[in-house]
Amino acid sequence: MLTLAEVLALPVVRSADPLVLAAADRLDRPVEWVHVTELADIGPLLRGGDLVLTTGIALVDTPEALSAFAASLTDSGAAGLFLELGRRWQSTPPALVEACRSLDLPLVALRREVRFAAVTQAVGERLVDEQVAALREAHHVHDVFTELSLQEAQPGEILATVERLAGSGVVLESAEHQVVDYRRGPDETAGFLDDWERRSRSVRQPGRTGWDESNGWLVTRVGRPERGWGRLIIGSATAPSERLVAIAERAAAALALHRLYDRNRDTHIRRLHHELLLGLAADARDPELRRRVALAGVPERGRRYVGLTLRARTTTGVAGQVDELVAGVLRAAEQLKVACLVADSDTELRVLVAVPTRLDPVALVDRLIGIVAERGPVVAAAGTPCEELDLVDRSLRESSFVLAAADRSSAVLVHRLEDVHLRGLLTMLGDDARVQDFAERELAPLRAADQSHGTDLERAARTLVESWGNKAEAALRLNLSRPALYDRIAKLERLLGGPLGDAERRTSLHVAFILNDLGG
Repeated sequence: MLTLAEVLALPVVRSADPLVLAAADRLDRPVEWVHVTELADIGPLLRGGDLVLTTGIALVDTPEALSAFAASLTDSGAAGLFLELGRRWQSTPPALVEACRSLDLPLVALRREVRFAAVTQAVGERLVDEQVAALREAHHVHDVFTELSLQEAQPGEILATVERLAGSGVVLESAEHQVVDYRRGPDETAGFLDDWERRSRSVRQPGRTGWDESNGWLVTRVGRPERGWGRLIIGSATAPSERLVAIAERAAAALALHRLYDRNRDTHIRRLHHELLLGLAADARDPELRRRVALAGVPERGRRYVGLTLRARTTTGVAGQVDELVAGVLRAAEQLKVACLVADSDTELRVLVAVPTRLDPVALVDRLIGIVAERGPVVAAAGTPCEELDLVDRSLRESSFVLAAADRSSAVLVHRLEDVHLRGLLTMLGDDARVQDFAERELAPLRAADQSHGTDLERAARTLVESWGNKAEAALRLNLSRPALYDRIAKLERLLGGPLGDAERRTSLHVAFILNDLGG
């Protein structure tokens, strides 16, 4: 874009000794072309952005006529008026100066004679050069994002490219106005990300792309409106150039295409949440990580944090079930107006729920899981609520231990540490090699006998331990008569080297069986 100020700086114009007489604060107006004329009624023939050059020979030298001439130029959208002195006037008529000042029309007196054709040529060359440069830059932007799309680039690569080309910060936000990902820009603008959700909600965008002057944001929609994928926002303190608009729209198209490749519009959000939960486990004190967590919608103050682990009760179609769980948790959190982070593995879902301190975390988690369970049967476990982000990994790990130890057949909606008793303790200790060795030693005699003689003593021992004190139930479960049951007990006692009536011996076997069930 060539401005009046840049035209005044051209050597051919400087040689004419220009003097700005009116609207000196409007020299940032764009110049689209130069129009040389001596007609008094030229206004209707001009286009917006035309710079008018004249000697004034045909102008009527009355205040009314000069005011009308200036008004016609303003009505046509002229960029300004250059008046060459010497042929008609030795000094600029005061009436013309006053009229241009009142209309905010830039008026420049050229106090030396100049060839208007040379001015027109110089301005034209600059305009053509800028148009060629703009076309080259547009082609470069097109090539860059086309290549990213062909490579199926990840959103992070696309945002990094926008940051490099635009030279400013860029944010990808969800349809709920939460920051999904961002890049700071070379010189991060103070406050660019502050109070993001409230400021973003205030931006109304009727078209695909628009500039919000109050925030200094260039905003463009990602995907079609009905998909509700979100928006791409680039920091732009001044009105954006065509190049910046092109960058925003090509980047938004590349992001939309990436989501079509993934065939899952939540992929990026899930990847972000997974990354944030891993970061909290590694170093929850990192200030940048805390900032990203807050931008993802989980505030750092006024909340109690609860770790959850979920798994579908059925085992068929696991991948689809995990996707359903993700959707169910996100919808339930939105319904309850509670913030959360969700990360999925092959079979399980880990969730960090940020519960406002005014609410009961136990009751809220039960309500959330209840809403999720309406979509399909689910097994859920919750860790102990904590007050600080530093402790959330402990709550998440505890929920994972509890889920591993939980009785899947139980009707309990949300399992907690107090529900799993010994199984919970053994789950937490199960990775210890000493505990695994203990279970193997306890069960080794039974398994060796069964393997050598084709017996079923391990099953008999488990049944007796679980039904001790009720011989009738044990016999029924093993499909044995009473005498056969007592014979089986005698064989077990000889094999184990002591009576099953000893509580410690039965407890040792029971612990070994639980560890075996848990995979220890």
